[in-house]
Amino acid sequence: MKRAVLYTRVSTCDQNPETQALDLRRLAEQRRFQIVHEYPDRISGAKAKRPALDQMMAAAHRREFDVVLVWAADRLARSVRHFLEVLDTLNHQGVEFVSFRENLDTGGPLGRAVIVIVLAVAELERNPPRRSHSIFIRTSFPICRSRQQ
Repeated sequence: MKRAVLYTRVSTCDQNPETQALDLRRLAEQRRFQIVHEYPDRISGAKAKRPALDQMMAAAHRREFDVVLVWAADRLARSVRHFLEVLDTLNHQGVEFVSFRENLDTGGPLGRAVIVIVLAVAELERNPPRRSHSIFIRTSFPICRSRQQ
């Protein structure tokens, strides 16, 4: 049985993280995950430091769980870049990521493929190919040369 944690976040005091947690508990039950901890944050997503998220990531480094369940990807990260960093960290720790709203699950082959593609695109955005790379590709691969002519 996989050990799961729930991460919930709401931005305002009049919102209740329990609403997200109910859906995630049902999802964990359906998938036969054992919930070992819940990490609720009541803080703006724009804040760099979020106590529950920081605690969860520290627990991931200690390999205290196998899968993290979130209600929506935007509840987890403050930006696309931060989301990719969190996913990359979880991936390196062998922790699966499941988003309820987006129906994204990195535990299966399709979910892992999506994450690999997303991380590769992010890497290309961070480090765009230099001119020397395109020259290498054109001279090394005949199909690329034929398209140039």
